[in-house]
Amino acid sequence: MSATFHLTQYACAVLLIVNSIALATYQTVVVDNIAQGVLWYIAQAFLLAGSIFGLDYYVKLLSRSHDSHIAPSHRS
Repeated sequence: MSATFHLTQYACAVLLIVNSIALATYQTVVVDNIAQGVLWYIAQAFLLAGSIFGLDYYVKLLSRSHDSHIAPSHRS
């Protein structure tokens, strides 16, 4: 995958986290309460951001493990 794709992916994850924190702060300051819909949005945003970061790490870990277990082919 290209570097642009990874940059876009990480930027989206960081923006989701920052947006969720900003929305919760706004609701707390202005309304003095966080609505249930906002909590659902925050949960989904953090789940997606965690999936982006965690899934990428897990795939890299598996590919490194798989590459180290592949024996070089020997010709007879």
